[in-house]
Amino acid sequence: MQEQFSTRVHDDGVAEVVIDRPPVNALDARGWNALAAALEALGRRPEVRVIVIRAEGRGFCAGVDIKELEADPGLIVEVNAGNYATFRAVHLNPVPVISAVHGFVLGGGIGICGAADIVIAAEDARFGLPEVDRGAMGGAAHLQRMFGVQKTRYLFFTGEMIGAPEALRLGAIERVVPREQLRDEAMAVAAKIAAKSPAMIRIAKEALTGIEDGCLEDKYRWEQGFTLQAYMSPDSAETRRAFVQKRDARF
Repeated sequence: MQEQFSTRVHDDGVAEVVIDRPPVNALDARGWNALAAALEALGRRPEVRVIVIRAEGRGFCAGVDIKELEADPGLIVEVNAGNYATFRAVHLNPVPVISAVHGFVLGGGIGICGAADIVIAAEDARFGLPEVDRGAMGGAAHLQRMFGVQKTRYLFFTGEMIGAPEALRLGAIERVVPREQLRDEAMAVAAKIAAKSPAMIRIAKEALTGIEDGCLEDKYRWEQGFTLQAYMSPDSAETRRAFVQKRDARF
């Protein structure tokens, strides 16, 4: 089977994780679970000081593979588990995680960004959670970690996307750079962090995570219960069929 991402640890202690599953970097159940395991393994390696997650292709990540779920709806449990494990592996990783994003950042892509410590975006990056239009739930806890409550609800209810300049204005991301400079900028920020005491940075990561309001993982787990409820609805099945058939859903 073709791998859906690659990993590399550079000499300066920066680990690079590159999502690469054409056409839209939507990972299947196997891919999400493998990504979680890879991120956890990197965090356990003493030589790893920072992790950068980026992607090749048209956009960062379009979330889950809707076509896989339309073919086998029973995989929703495994996909949910993979999403949960991946976002947890980012948020609770012992080392800082930087998301370097471009193009579309949807669904699971939002989960990765919302769980990350720092988000750097290309000028063409656009963020959104079209879960309602896909007959699912989930990801709002991570979107709300980036944006305010009402902006999150607006984006979730409407399915609209928000561009990188506006996301920067609202404080959801660290900086915006030209697309061709995205990797270099992310690696430069990572190198700046990696040059510091690894022991102090790991302590700082744990301390900062511990002072957050509420538990991100518990909030996302609450949402996932509603994802299962949504998948039992005929409307959910219709949204997936419409997506696969490239037509408007009929309710």
